[in-house]
Amino acid sequence: MSDRLLVVSTDCHAGLPIHQYKPYVETKYHDFIDMAVDIQVDMMNKAEKQFLIKEINDEWRAPIEQELTGAWDYQERKKMLAKDGIAAEIVFPDGITEHNTPPFGAGLGLSPRDAVPELQWAGAMAHNRWLAELVANDPKRHLGVASIPLLFDVDQAIEAVRWCAENGLKGVMLPTLWGDHAPYHDKKYDPFWEVCQDLGIFIHFHSGPAPLNEYFGPDFPNEDRSESLPGAMGCYVSEVMFWLYRPLTFMLWGGVFERFPKLKAMVVEGGTLFMVPSWLTLLDHNYTDVHFSAKLGDFRSHLSMAPSEYFARNCGIGASCVPRRDLEMKDVIGVNQIMWGSDYPHPEGTWPHTQQYYTDTFKGFPQEDGKLILGLNAVDFYGLDGSYLRTLADEIGPSSSIFQ
Repeated sequence: MSDRLLVVSTDCHAGLPIHQYKPYVETKYHDFIDMAVDIQVDMMNKAEKQFLIKEINDEWRAPIEQELTGAWDYQERKKMLAKDGIAAEIVFPDGITEHNTPPFGAGLGLSPRDAVPELQWAGAMAHNRWLAELVANDPKRHLGVASIPLLFDVDQAIEAVRWCAENGLKGVMLPTLWGDHAPYHDKKYDPFWEVCQDLGIFIHFHSGPAPLNEYFGPDFPNEDRSESLPGAMGCYVSEVMFWLYRPLTFMLWGGVFERFPKLKAMVVEGGTLFMVPSWLTLLDHNYTDVHFSAKLGDFRSHLSMAPSEYFARNCGIGASCVPRRDLEMKDVIGVNQIMWGSDYPHPEGTWPHTQQYYTDTFKGFPQEDGKLILGLNAVDFYGLDGSYLRTLADEIGPSSSIFQ
């Protein structure tokens, strides 16, 4: 029996450099993309500078320029996965890191704010078409997460999900912020949840989006107000996780998982292990402590279980780059819901030092729990082909000696 571990990263990113999306955009939008790309690149540059990461990114990026092209070049991507010992990956859209984001605001920061619905859909489907090609290189190894601007048009979203299923994409990323649009406890979305359940499409919410204008000023990123708004970044990093969990709060209380018991949802890269216990405690407190909220009326009887029970049955935790101190909370949360992610190609991720991360993080960790977190939980949650991935893991997987 091989001593190599089967590793699945539940948080990887891919996307073309933004100007290369044009062939994947419908012809009728080509004039728009010609106008929009330079503007979007300029906005990304300004946002990067104000997020105080440009100098750090440039220094980090310099020695690994070629390897970073694995964000869109498949042969480089295979090398990255082999070096990191990753047998399979869940592939999200990207943001500003390498300027490899879909056009018209359809990337990782997917939001209705200032978006033109028709154009955001055009950018999303351009990315989805390209992503389907990437995944087709080895569909058992790459689970593609499509960009879906659900808020604008439910019927259009349903049509897009059917397209995704027909073209090998098994996950969707939805906006975490809805602005003036209907929140996710609105039953108008039920047909969408139903088709995702029936087609086995996994719902994903990825961290990052937040009301940036509240932190950095109403004209961000065109105006740098860092001097007059001290602590803006501290406010952002303290609240960004709240916005990640908010969609699931609405879905859990809205009875989405009661009506669609086979629907699966993931929250990814959001301090998930230290956030989850207190968040679920709050939800369950309001579900079980009837005396304190009796005056508010009946807001529970449409649910047959506590919110934490739906979360345990229907949801998973994408614990990207998770530190050891958070892994120690595995028994509080439930070890079977925790799924590791490398966050490639982002500088806050484990790459290009993932092998060292394994050793530093999992030394002395219970081996069976470590195997679940690093890969087996994801194989089970996503229904991946474990036998096929085992053949890859036997060649590239990290040694189980990391636990010693």
